[in-house]
Formats: sequence, structure tokens, C-alpha cells
Amino acid sequence: MDVKTLAEIPSWEWPSDAGTILLGVLRDAHGPEADRALAARLAGDLVIMSDEVADVLLSIIQNDGEPEEVRKRAAIAFGPVLEEGDVQGFDDFEEVPITEETYRRIRKTLHTLFDEADVPDGVRRRVLEASVRAPDRWHAKALRTAWASDDNRWKATALFGMGFVAGFDEEILEALESPNPDLRCEAVVAAGRREIDGAWPYIEEIVDSKPADKPLLLAAIDAAAGIRPEDTRDLLQDLVDSRDEEIAAAAEEAISMADALLGEGYEAEDEEDDDVEEDEEDEEDEEDDDR
Repeated sequence: MDVKTLAEIPSWEWPSDAGTILLGVLRDAHGPEADRALAARLAGDLVIMSDEVADVLLSIIQNDGEPEEVRKRAAIAFGPVLEEGDVQGFDDFEEVPITEETYRRIRKTLHTLFDEADVPDGVRRRVLEASVRAPDRWHAKALRTAWASDDNRWKATALFGMGFVAGFDEEILEALESPNPDLRCEAVVAAGRREIDGAWPYIEEIVDSKPADKPLLLAAIDAAAGIRPEDTRDLLQDLVDSRDEEIAAAAEEAISMADALLGEGYEAEDEEDDDVEEDEEDEEDEEDDDR
């Protein structure tokens, strides 16, 4: 099996030697650039991520002799494991597929690379996009600088990062009205991640108008559940019957997510009500004892 075959099947169906295959391609400095870029992308999957894989990816990112596309793919590959480490922590050894030492080394290396002016812009943008998935203090300034750029590619990177770093609701809402479709799409995604209620009218407008820009519609569908789960079913119900299978599946998934979020909320409210009832019963018992 080769790297192209791996790319065509879900990662949970990969053979046990998938990691070995990808590492072999990544370590072959004279191999086809397209194959090595593809291997770097696939190496970010948590199924095969490890300290060894991380070491190889780091060596590629830091090597200015490597093709830019391979370095970019290697950088963005760290996104999933950084987010996993940030969310899960390292108290449970089995939760994150790399050690805490490697996790810290990745974060430090990405920060250093971002600050180096001689690193290609494309690589620096991917470094920022990967590293924000484990937010750090330096990210806020980096995102503000990226957003102030005249280059829409940097603005798109900024919006992606704003979805993970708090404090940028105003910029996200501003970008929802951008004439640039790519920026508007990134803003919709970011609004969903940050659960910005002020973005709801834009989500409604996009869904109701069913734009020809399919990625924008899919982004709005995904964002709906995070922003207003209580209104998601009414907004998306008609799309469940869409002739476009991808749109129908996205709408159904968003409605399921919204229902789950509402269920969790109701469960929490029920628990609070139970606590209140128990407190009232305890107070009544104390009053009886006092009598």
C-alpha cells in the first residue's frame, strides 16, 4: 500500500503499518513533492500521530531546504494534536498520542518559526493556523497583525485563528459583511466556533437565500447549532430534504448536534431543580428539628 491509497480510505481503516508508510515517504528527501506533501497532511491524523511522527514533521518545518508546500502541510498537520492536548491535558496518558514534552516542543518551535521573518509567508500562515488550536498569549497580537494586513490570505488566516482565540467577536462580525466570499465563509465558521449570537441574522440570511456558494451554505449550516441550538431545527428542517446529499447530511447533523446541546442544557437545568428541591427539603427538616 502507498500514500495515495491511504488517502483514499478512512483513517480508521488504515493498516497497522500506515505510520511506517507515511514516515518512509516523509523521510525520503528526494521523493516526489506531491507524495511528501500528501504524507505530511495524512500524518496529522490522530490515528498515527506519535512522538516519532512529530519529530519528523518538525524537522521538515525547520528545514529551509524543504519545498514550501511540504513545509506548509507539515505545519498544519500539528493542528489536531495540539487541540487534543489543549482540551484533554496530559493527566491521562492514553488521551493524547504524544508526550507532554513533545507537545511543548511543538508549540515552542511553531512560535519561533512564526517570529522568523525569513520563513516563507505561506509557512508562517500555516504555523499560525496550527498553533492557535492550543491558544497561547502571543496569538492575540499575531492575529491582530494578520487581520490588519492588506493580503486577504493573511486575513483568512486571522479569521480562522479568531475562531479559537477569545476577544475577536467584533472583527468576526465585521467580516460577515465582507464582499470577499472566502473571508465571509471563514467568518461564518469562526462565529459558529465562538457561538456569537450577533451572527445569527447572517446565518438565517445565508440559509434562507441558499446561495450558489455551497461552502458558505455548509459553513452556515454547521455554525447554526453552536450559535442558537434552540432555533436550529426550524431553520434547517427544509434542508434535510435537499436533493444535494451533502447539504442534506450537513443539515441533519447540525440538527442532531443542536438537539444534543439542548438535551445537555435541559439535563443541567433538571439537576439544578433537583438541587433546589433537596435544599428546600433539608430546610424543612431543619425547621421540624427546631420545633
